[in-house]
Amino acid sequence: MSTELPPVAPEVLAEAVESLTARLRKKLDDATAACAAAAVGEADGSVTFRFGEDALVTLRPGPAGTVTEAGQATCTCLLAPRCLHRAAALGAAPLADAAPPEPEPAASAAPAEAGSAGAAPTGAAPTGVGTADAASAEPAETADRADADAAATDPVAPVAALTAAQLGAAAALWHAAAEALAAGVTAGGAVVQAELLRAAHTARLAGLPRAEAAALRVVRGLRAARERRTAHRLGDLTGSFRELLHTAGALASGAADPALTGTSRRAYTAGGSLQVHGLCREPVLSATGYGGVVTHLLAPDGSRYSISDVRPGGLARARGAGRASVALGGATLDHAGLARGGLRIVGATVSAEGRLGAGRGVKATPLPGARWTDGPAAPLFARPAAEAVAALLADPAGAADTETTLIGCDVVVVGPAGDHVLVREARPHAPLLRLLPAHPHPELPHTENLRRIASYPGLRLRVLGRPDLDRAATLRPVAVGPVPGEAYTLRLPEDWLGRADLGYERLQGEHFPPPDATAPACGPAAEPAADAPDPLADSPLWRVRRLLETGVAGGRRAVAEAARGTAPLAAYGPLRRAGLTGAADLAASLAAEADRRPRDAFGRLADPSPDGYAWAWLAAATHLAAAERSLVAASWTATPS
Repeated sequence: MSTELPPVAPEVLAEAVESLTARLRKKLDDATAACAAAAVGEADGSVTFRFGEDALVTLRPGPAGTVTEAGQATCTCLLAPRCLHRAAALGAAPLADAAPPEPEPAASAAPAEAGSAGAAPTGAAPTGVGTADAASAEPAETADRADADAAATDPVAPVAALTAAQLGAAAALWHAAAEALAAGVTAGGAVVQAELLRAAHTARLAGLPRAEAAALRVVRGLRAARERRTAHRLGDLTGSFRELLHTAGALASGAADPALTGTSRRAYTAGGSLQVHGLCREPVLSATGYGGVVTHLLAPDGSRYSISDVRPGGLARARGAGRASVALGGATLDHAGLARGGLRIVGATVSAEGRLGAGRGVKATPLPGARWTDGPAAPLFARPAAEAVAALLADPAGAADTETTLIGCDVVVVGPAGDHVLVREARPHAPLLRLLPAHPHPELPHTENLRRIASYPGLRLRVLGRPDLDRAATLRPVAVGPVPGEAYTLRLPEDWLGRADLGYERLQGEHFPPPDATAPACGPAAEPAADAPDPLADSPLWRVRRLLETGVAGGRRAVAEAARGTAPLAAYGPLRRAGLTGAADLAASLAAEADRRPRDAFGRLADPSPDGYAWAWLAAATHLAAAERSLVAASWTATPS
């Protein structure tokens, strides 16, 4: 049985690798791969690694369970602390979040008038604190820093220019990211990752938390790819590289909006008196070991809020937190009760993304629950899904926040289709939609519930879910309920108030129509699953995507080799014939830049700077993302022929 290793702070690992000689750096990847199995857990909570007779590495995590200081990693060899053993042990451990989760805010402002916070929040935050997609738990900085962040996001407040330290940190991070991209997964070992971590730490010290978070996502993706983890997706790592290069490049140029720096702590503002009703709850499970629950809430005016409880604990905590008590103003509800109930809150504190804080001055009183049909949630299901997605894409802030936006629609189940459930929105001339699990972990009931739903063709279903804008017409359901006035629909217990949380409740046979019930006609005959329209799959843009992912996997040399092996007309002709000339030109430019081999005055091959290649890759990746987003948006309105 392998010993669980304590997480290591990025800057500690970066410093250990940087202190190695060039000869030892060449051996680091092999040493790191070999030492994970040699870890031994000790009674005092430390972990030891034995390297031969004279070298014993000991990791002693702090009270939070993380190695945050160089002195917490020691080795008994003569070269310590600048030794291969110590760096390998640190590299074998998981990468820690940049800082511990933020503390709950204290209410310091007087309550505003009732309803004053209605326009501020735009969406709930399902990932809470410490998720992988957020790249880490947000650092707990000073209150002055939080106030500065709040002012930076105010469109009326003057925006300060980036400092010299921020410009320098962004430039260093761009260079490290460009080097990592040129190396690719195959050559992106511990040394390349350490350079990224060192640049990320510098960005953090300079006050660029968004850039730091993007760098940590890339490092975690490189690790997952090199270790061949089952959860690794090359497309995700490609997206992480695109975000990192875009953020670092824009900041380094000095012409970017300073808001791109991000915020290092959620800024809570006084929300006055609020009345919120539960929509649903969903489990949170991150790649960095955090688990918990987030409950989505809705105010009578349509404003969205959330209450999350996410802490270290992984799957066990994600499953158990669904019935944990709500830590808000003395409320006596648990998350299961709040998801079907409500709260009247006095002295509320609200973050920009709609998260409710639990400050000392917050008081909360439970309210009776409301059904989706007659409560504030009813308007969510009155709007066509295509309109909701179009509005989301039209709003730049909303498009970046699709992970936190829930939309509702009524659908008719068509049947299973590969890894998804095929449904049709219950509207005239509606397109086919795909339902995918909100979280694919087999220990969570999302997948099992969708499998049961797929076995009832013709079932009328009310769905509340998150649009997946990386796939054609795809929705990831968080909760479902019966369609009012329909006979062939779900039959849920009365105390469920007309909805089931797919991440916590398991649908059983008794919740579906009886076997002798007959499904009504579904309208036009549904196409076979293989014939369901998919503009992304049918588009020749896959050629650009494959070229970009080839660069991420194999580095610059792989792109150059791929370009040499294919005639330009054969490679990019389909793109031009489809009218995608911009994509064809950018792909050709990327291939040419990857194969550029400059020579010095003596005719010797010189290693070119990675900057030109990184800019060419980023241009093609940005264009591809925009083109694919347009195709996805069209898939929500296209009707099958």
